[in-house]
Amino acid sequence: MPLPTNLTTLEGAPLPADALSNKVVLFVNVASKCGLTPQYEGLVELEKKYSDRDFAIVGVPSNQFGQQEPGTADEIKDFTKSKYDVEFTLLEKQDVNGPTRSPLYQFLVGDGEDIEWNFGKFVVGRNGEVVARFDPKTPPSDTKLQETIEQALG
Repeated sequence: MPLPTNLTTLEGAPLPADALSNKVVLFVNVASKCGLTPQYEGLVELEKKYSDRDFAIVGVPSNQFGQQEPGTADEIKDFTKSKYDVEFTLLEKQDVNGPTRSPLYQFLVGDGEDIEWNFGKFVVGRNGEVVARFDPKTPPSDTKLQETIEQALG
């Protein structure tokens, strides 16, 4: 199953088909009211570090863990921009587990274990295949995560 191309941004617009084409992408399920929410700061730094190397971060809000992303699209956008200066792509709110798991997360998880909590991370290579998965507590500054990104970037 290939990476879905019919993704919708937080603003409700289709993500352009070429937005992720030939890029290394870090997908992260995010939430605004989680103990791990400060990881947004590290994600912003990670994006800056690799922005000139065909790297993208895509945040995927999900309210499946402790109802920690209850906000509307506008509230999520306002929070992430004002608190963390997030400029990377945020998709519409999605379910990442269970029978209503989104097609994106069906692709990312495959036959793997359910997402454990907010801020689970998946590195997807330029070829559109999942390279690695990192648990929610892995900070964006983690050496192994950054080495994985570096290897995928080539």
